[in-house]
Amino acid sequence: MRTVLTFNGYRDNVLARFDDVSVRYGDLVALDRTTTTFESSTSVALVGANGSGKSTVLRLLAGLLDPSTGRVEREPNVEASFVAQQHGHHSWMPLPVIEVLQMGCYRRRGLLGRISRSDREEIRHVAGRLEIADLESRSFGELSGGQRQRVLVAQALIGEPALMLLDEPITGLDLPSQETILRIVDEEVGRGACVVFSTHHLEEAQRASRVMLLAGCVIADGEAADVLVPEKLALAFGGRLLRVGGDAVLVDDHGHGHAEAASHDDVGHRHLHEPEHAAEHHDV
Repeated sequence: MRTVLTFNGYRDNVLARFDDVSVRYGDLVALDRTTTTFESSTSVALVGANGSGKSTVLRLLAGLLDPSTGRVEREPNVEASFVAQQHGHHSWMPLPVIEVLQMGCYRRRGLLGRISRSDREEIRHVAGRLEIADLESRSFGELSGGQRQRVLVAQALIGEPALMLLDEPITGLDLPSQETILRIVDEEVGRGACVVFSTHHLEEAQRASRVMLLAGCVIADGEAADVLVPEKLALAFGGRLLRVGGDAVLVDDHGHGHAEAASHDDVGHRHLHEPEHAAEHHDV
């Protein structure tokens, strides 16, 4: 069934809704019978192993993917922006940064629309927020990974979309870029937007208003303190070394969490698990 961009009387702060949504690729079930809502002034962290359905949820919300069964509904006047994962080198994109930012105006102007004075002012504003104003004349393909990601997030901010979708926005970035993007997420939620992002960072997920733990279906959905607990993480990840707060927790395949003694270096790593991008690209 196709994504339906209509709204049928849900609460005013509900921007989008999944109604018994499933996505299948042949025999592979990417997302199974999911019913949920996405509300304004919230951040939603999508957490799960590779292939758990994180990118599928984002693509459904963006209207880039149709559910196999069920309905995805989004209010017609709710504008969405989507920042996909970065893969590989961007030397194929020789455009200057300013032109990449101007692409953010296409959602409301169309491909042939002229960039107005107000558009230029907004571009300057978002470039300042992402600390990239000095990069506008640089080629996008020559930027570092952190710089490219800040440019793409700035592009997504143009037009103040009500629904902002970010696929692993801080994975592999330097710490200043991570902090800048996380600050933007907080600011957009404060503005009233709904920011939905996938992540492998438990620290990042803990900042969110709400966490959806995925494993081809929704394992748990709620506040981080209730969702990011060893027994639920075990269902999503199996026997892997995870970090919950400041502790290293070894979660085995039977759902038992074991506190594990580890050196400061062992538990000081910032990442839950770095994905193999080729696998996550199939996300499912």
